[in-house]
Amino acid sequence: MQTRFTETFGVRLPLACPGMSYIATPELVAATANAGGLGILATGPLTPELTRQAIRRIRALTDRPFGIGCTLMMPGARENCEVALEEQVPVINFSLGKGDWIVKRAHAYGGKVIATVVTEKHAISAEKSGVDGLLVTGHEAAAHGGEVTSLVLIPAIRQVSSLPIIAAGGFGSGAGLLAALALGADAVAMGSRLAMTQESPVHATSKEMIRQRGVADTLYSRNFDGLWCRMMDTPTARAASRKPMNLLAAAWKASSVARKMGMPVLKVALGGMLQKPQELRQLALFGAATESIRLAIEDGDHHQGVQLIGQVQGLIDDIPSVQQLFERIMQESADTLSGLQQQAHQPA
Repeated sequence: MQTRFTETFGVRLPLACPGMSYIATPELVAATANAGGLGILATGPLTPELTRQAIRRIRALTDRPFGIGCTLMMPGARENCEVALEEQVPVINFSLGKGDWIVKRAHAYGGKVIATVVTEKHAISAEKSGVDGLLVTGHEAAAHGGEVTSLVLIPAIRQVSSLPIIAAGGFGSGAGLLAALALGADAVAMGSRLAMTQESPVHATSKEMIRQRGVADTLYSRNFDGLWCRMMDTPTARAASRKPMNLLAAAWKASSVARKMGMPVLKVALGGMLQKPQELRQLALFGAATESIRLAIEDGDHHQGVQLIGQVQGLIDDIPSVQQLFERIMQESADTLSGLQQQAHQPA
């Protein structure tokens, strides 16, 4: 199946693995690329050196195009993006920040850039900056989906943008792919579905919990990491999202985050309290949330950990390889289209 997405990014199928922290590892990214899709490496938890190692590991596992993700408001994101530009990664996906400088430098070596957006305003701004595609994240998605559902958000952004659209949020089947294409998208990103594959590093305990959950078994709160965020509904997640962190607690946690990242502790904690309290709170919440996310994914610990997951979890009941999943999705999309065509030709 060829779309503007496959043509623009040089892949075979209109399927993508988004840059999910602790999940989109080199192994899953390469498996996605080898199966015909676009895999995007998560760099949020990585240092620049680890990012370089991960990029080179992907290249050892596949000769096909791949990308890396950079959440620009996060500490260390710019440095990781610099590494990707130095390594001339084929695709860079940025979010939560201005990526004009990324576009200019990536295009200089023939690279492509994708901006993650959740509103029409951000889509228009991203297109003006010169990006090559948009990752449009609907309300149903794991982590930081927007306020509007994919059913409405995709056509709304298609009306204001001519760029290839990768739809994210609620997609995990061939019927979902076909629906996204009908709404104006050119591909789908299936984070939750790809988290439930054999190549995914998600702990077996967490995978089984995802398999057992329904579509309504998620929480959507801005108290967990400071942004509106969707996660699996568990007692730990409920406790973590019950109320926002106060400023003193934020300063304490921000200090711990700063130490781990080699940042000046007094400047982050005291300076943040006095000058930029909202940025301090955001840094603290991100730092605390990162460890909770890691515990759920890597250790299967849901007493302290929180699993980010989309509503599509309720439609997932097995753990295939990425190759098997992609083959199934493409067959499902063909069967669904054939069924719709037959219905259309039936006499009234």
